[in-house]
Amino acid sequence: MWRNTRTGWGLVSILLHWLSAVVIVGLFILGWWMTGLGYFDSWYNLAPWWHRSIGMLLLFATLFRLAWRFVQPTPTAHGSRLERLAAHLGHMALYVLLLVVMISGYLISTARGRGVSVFDWFEVPALISHLPDQASIAGEIHWYSALALMVLAGGHLLAALKHHFFDRHDTLTRMLNPARSRRR
Repeated sequence: MWRNTRTGWGLVSILLHWLSAVVIVGLFILGWWMTGLGYFDSWYNLAPWWHRSIGMLLLFATLFRLAWRFVQPTPTAHGSRLERLAAHLGHMALYVLLLVVMISGYLISTARGRGVSVFDWFEVPALISHLPDQASIAGEIHWYSALALMVLAGGHLLAALKHHFFDRHDTLTRMLNPARSRRR
């Protein structure tokens, strides 16, 4: 039940998928909201602290998720050859954009040479800092890649709903219930 099979996703993959989805959307909303905060707003320093801390935890979860995906089988995809290719390319693009968003966020946070405090539990060191216009360039990349990630995630959601309601495939069901995904 924990591991993937050729017929369904395991509980680890399912939990990482849905936890990531909720966190990504939440971070996007938080990030958009905090860009409008004024200097004297009580959340001016706290919101970015939360955003950075959660973002770093998401980066670690994503790296674990990628490692897990490499050592686990991927359930057989449904649909035409073109749909399967589009799904594969879409998933790759989601992972690439997600990593670009998180790495650029890290580069914003470490531009002045300080590490990233994760909820004051530990600090991720500043491995790259003091590059010319590092925070500005990384900030632009962070914003536009986050927007692109949201658009692509919306397409991912629409494709899942199409497969579920129109094609009557068990694609969505397999990502919701590990026990049910093994019944074939």
